[in-house]
Amino acid sequence: MGALFALAGCDKPKDAASSPPHSNSTAPFTPTQAQPKLRTMKLWLGPREIDAELALTIPQIMTGMMFRKEIGETEGMLFIFADEDKRNFWMKNVPIPLTCAYIDGEGTILEIHDMKAFDESPIYSKSDRIQYVLEMKHGWFERNKIEVGTVVRTERGALRETFFRKR
Repeated sequence: MGALFALAGCDKPKDAASSPPHSNSTAPFTPTQAQPKLRTMKLWLGPREIDAELALTIPQIMTGMMFRKEIGETEGMLFIFADEDKRNFWMKNVPIPLTCAYIDGEGTILEIHDMKAFDESPIYSKSDRIQYVLEMKHGWFERNKIEVGTVVRTERGALRETFFRKR
């Protein structure tokens, strides 16, 4: 297996097999500006409701929150990967501090990490079972008493049911 490395603010899949759903490109990609707002979905973390943009493709994942100057208190970005693995994110070209949750395939938050603006030091997951990463405004999880063990759900149910159900 190849080593994971971060690029452009977010995790880069190590090979095509770990690409997110609907993605078919692993070509080099270097974002130079903020991406337009992505499609959103309501998520529930315990009793808290948020609107999360969905980063599904490699360019969306690699661009993430780069170059964005603000984020609303109940807005975030959910990064969706095709399988569980170790992940690492960094804050290259991200001018606002964020907090991220590393989430397993069932939708359970396994780790929460504060991230500093423009910090290019990767934040590695301790677990090799990370399939989703949720970025929120810095301190959101603490302010809302959302802790490790909280399950993230959508109106369709569990994250796996929402993004990977058999058709």
